[in-house]
Amino acid sequence: MSIDRIAALLAKAERTDNAEEADAYLMKAQSLATAASIDLAMARSRTAKKEQREQPEMRTVIIGEKGKRANRHLISLFIAVSQANDVKVDIASDSTFVIAYGMPSDLDVVNALFSSLAVQMTAAAQAWLAVGPWRRETYVAVVKEGARSRQVLKQHTAQTARVAFYQAYVPRIHERLTEAREAATEQAYRAPAEPDGIDRSLVLRQKSEEIGDFHRSTSKARGSWAGYTGGVRGDGGSSGNAGRRAASLARLAAQQALPGKRPVQGSGQ
Repeated sequence: MSIDRIAALLAKAERTDNAEEADAYLMKAQSLATAASIDLAMARSRTAKKEQREQPEMRTVIIGEKGKRANRHLISLFIAVSQANDVKVDIASDSTFVIAYGMPSDLDVVNALFSSLAVQMTAAAQAWLAVGPWRRETYVAVVKEGARSRQVLKQHTAQTARVAFYQAYVPRIHERLTEAREAATEQAYRAPAEPDGIDRSLVLRQKSEEIGDFHRSTSKARGSWAGYTGGVRGDGGSSGNAGRRAASLARLAAQQALPGKRPVQGSGQ
């Protein structure tokens, strides 16, 4: 299994106008990504000289220019994709880039999935803002007053409607990728035992531990990432519903890009 096979599935998802087919292609792409990770982990556990053993590595991924409001939401999306593919993440203090730690094959998958979903999330939010129902709605905002904070209702602006959209989009993507990963993992465990008697669950644990050890020994990160710190909180209105719906119908195509934009850049405002 290679990234090319996943890309072919993503292209099919991009071409179909059927929502159920698009969802099926997304799930299959993530299932293949998980299966590939399992297969590579099994290969790495053997001492067969024919196979080259993968080693963990680190990669820097540019998220966006300093000060872009979308950066924190894009990082949340990157984390969601990484968690489904055994990749650890360090985040720049100014949220302009991330450093990903994992096996090369897993990092390839994360880059392909994130690049596509980042573009789609931005484009879907733009399309939603153009529709306009959010203009007549309010949202729950957290207002700080000294050491205390309280919740108030405020009128939506384009900026807050976009935030509400993103805050619903990312968790739904995380749900879908997690479901696909769990299904693929369960299927792998049910498969016939390896001829050499290797325990699949043990192999995967060893892989996870190796990545964790590599991250701890290599990472220079200090402190913790605060994530989104703005005043928009859980939004049950049309913007939040639209974000979740868009994530449920998200199509993956690594080659897709907004005009004039690089897939991994924070193009949203």
